[in-house]
Amino acid sequence: MKTFKYIATLVVLLCISLAARAQDIPAEATDVPVEEQPAASTQEGELDMNEYIFGHIGDAYDWHITTIKGKPVVIHLPVIVRSKTSGWHVFSSRHIEEGETYEGFRIAREGEKHEGKLVEVMPDGSLVKPLDISITKNVFALFINSLLLVWLVLGCSRWYRNHDVLREAPKGIVGVMEMMVMMVYNDIIKDAIGKDADRYAPYLLTAFFFIFINNLMGIVPFFPGGANITGNIAITLFLAVCTFLAVNLFGNKHYWKEILWPDVPVFLKAFPLMPIIEIIGMFTKPFSLMVRLFANIMAGHIMLLGVVAVVFLTAQMGAALNGGLTIIAVLFGVFMDVLELLVAFLQAYVFTMLSSVFIGLSRQHPEE
Repeated sequence: MKTFKYIATLVVLLCISLAARAQDIPAEATDVPVEEQPAASTQEGELDMNEYIFGHIGDAYDWHITTIKGKPVVIHLPVIVRSKTSGWHVFSSRHIEEGETYEGFRIAREGEKHEGKLVEVMPDGSLVKPLDISITKNVFALFINSLLLVWLVLGCSRWYRNHDVLREAPKGIVGVMEMMVMMVYNDIIKDAIGKDADRYAPYLLTAFFFIFINNLMGIVPFFPGGANITGNIAITLFLAVCTFLAVNLFGNKHYWKEILWPDVPVFLKAFPLMPIIEIIGMFTKPFSLMVRLFANIMAGHIMLLGVVAVVFLTAQMGAALNGGLTIIAVLFGVFMDVLELLVAFLQAYVFTMLSSVFIGLSRQHPEE
C-alpha cells in the first residue's frame, strides 16, 4: 500500500510539473487577442516554437516565475557591467526588460550583433559588448543550488557529530546521502583509481552531487527550479577543465612517459605519431565530458518542452484531435519526466565515472 501511495504521489507531482510548464506557453495559443500577445508569438498568431523553447532553456537577466491575471511575476536581477568609457554600472534589470536603453545600455535585439546580450550604445550608434558580470538567471540558480548542496552536506555532518554511528543508522535524507556517497566512492572512485582514491574523492564526490542537484532542480518547473544549469555549456566546460587539471597536473611519471615516450616499436618513435595521438587525446577526453553532459541535459529539456507545446499547437485543429493529442502528450510528458529523473542521475554517474577512469589512468604504476 505504501508503494502505491508513493507511485500515486509521484504521478500527481509529475502532472503538476507538466501543468506548471504549460502555463508558460505564450498567450496566443489560448485565444488571447493579437494586440495582447507577448513577443513569443508570430505575426500570424501562432506559437513561435523557436522563441518558446530557446527562451526557456536560455539565460536571462530576469527570472519569470509565473503569470497571475495577465500580469507576469518576475524577479529582476542585478545588472553589473563595466564600460570602457564610463566605468562600472550597477542597476536592476527592470530598467531594460522591455528593450529600453538605460545608462547607455540595452539588450541587443534580434538580428543585431550580440543578440540577447547586454550591449552599450555608443554616441555614434554602434553597439559594444561591455565587461558583463551580471547576476543572470543561471547564475542566481547556481547560487541557490550550491547553497542547497552545502546545506545537505552540513546537515549530514551535523548528524554524524551528534550520533554514535556504531549504535544508530542514519535515516531519511542523511541515510540517502550516505548510501549515495558510499555507492559513488566504492563502486566508482575506488575501483577506478585504486590506492589514490582518497586523494581525489572530495573533488569527484563534489562533482557528482553538484551535477545531480543541478539536474534535479532543472526538472522542477517552478521557482527556484527550472533553470538550465547543466544544459549550459559554460558550466560543463568548467567541470571538464577541473577534470583536465586533476588528470594532468597530478599525473605521475609513468603517465607522462606513456604519452611522450610510449612503449611502441622504434619506427613509431622515429616519427612521433603516438605522442601526437596521446596529446590530442589529453584534450578530446575532457571535451567529450563537456559535450556529453551539455547535450544530454539540453536535449531532455527541449524534448519535454516540445511535448507540452503539442497541446497548444493543436488547439485550433478541432476538439477531437486536440483532445486525443492532449491525452497522448500528458501521458508521454509524464513518461518524459520520469525519464528525466533517470537521466539526472545517470549523467552525474557517467561524468564521475569517466573522470575517475581518466584520473586512474594518470595514477597507474609500471608494476600494475
